[in-house]
Amino acid sequence: MIKAIKYIALLILLLLGGAILFNYHPDISIDRLKEKYTYPDSRFIQVEGMDVHYRITGQGPALVLLHGTGASLHTWEIWTAELQNDFTIVSLDLPAFGLTGPFPNRDYQIRHYTEFLDAFTSAIELDSFALGGNSLGGLIAWRFALDYPQKVQQLVLLDAAGIPRQQEGESPLAFRLARKPIVAAIMQKVTPKALFKKSLYEVYGDPEKVTPMLLQRYFELFRRPGNRQAYVDRINQEDAITPPDRLKEIEQPTLILWGETDAWIPVANATAFQDRLPNDTLIIYPEVGHLPMEEIPVQTAEDVRNFLKQQQKVEAQSTITAPY
Repeated sequence: MIKAIKYIALLILLLLGGAILFNYHPDISIDRLKEKYTYPDSRFIQVEGMDVHYRITGQGPALVLLHGTGASLHTWEIWTAELQNDFTIVSLDLPAFGLTGPFPNRDYQIRHYTEFLDAFTSAIELDSFALGGNSLGGLIAWRFALDYPQKVQQLVLLDAAGIPRQQEGESPLAFRLARKPIVAAIMQKVTPKALFKKSLYEVYGDPEKVTPMLLQRYFELFRRPGNRQAYVDRINQEDAITPPDRLKEIEQPTLILWGETDAWIPVANATAFQDRLPNDTLIIYPEVGHLPMEEIPVQTAEDVRNFLKQQQKVEAQSTITAPY
């Protein structure tokens, strides 16, 4: 009996060892990632000790776009192509993600993100713009509108974070794992690609749109040196929560876009935002998940174009020119 138990224990250890070896993935050098994941119009600028990756594309009024957790500026690729004839599109890899990498001081509170965004937009000499964000980027966007209202003309929130979940449900598996100390330590090198695939299937309303190229990009950029530790730091950091009712202080016209089948932040949260924002427009997309700008990019870009152009007309009509 004891001998059998020893054999079973050895078999379990061998299986665990094999799983670890199979899922072991080292960091990918920044040079290799830059070669593969920069655009012809990619730029880099030093902000807070980081070499921040960003793009400025197009012409017209500025629209700054912020991605969500685990993503990068690539999430806005089709929006950039669709909107560049009407707007100057500014997208960036937020600290902890993409080619930008971690905050040197490992401070991932939202307050620090809004301070960073203020420093970044000042560094590129941008003092007035529309601001859009998805998920974590949406939270940073509406907090930025509260902290720096003079810079934000309009606000676009896509499946935004930052208010309590309005219906029952667990947080994403990847988040739950990162909150377990032993698992979080292992995740620094042992990163199952299957976990990325599961997460993308969760955030896409139509899993068939999760292509091998899309999965590879998310997976490889996560392996930029420092990003895996930054992810764990961000998920585990206690943040100073902003009371959701402060949304009532946001005076900028706001467009709320939401996927009806979002499994990460339920559609009930869309109406919670709408109830609190005084000057809002809400559009809900059937059979779309957490990333409307990736799943139905042409339709969502057109909705944003129409909203921003309408707001420009309203502002122009409200401007009173004194007679000569």
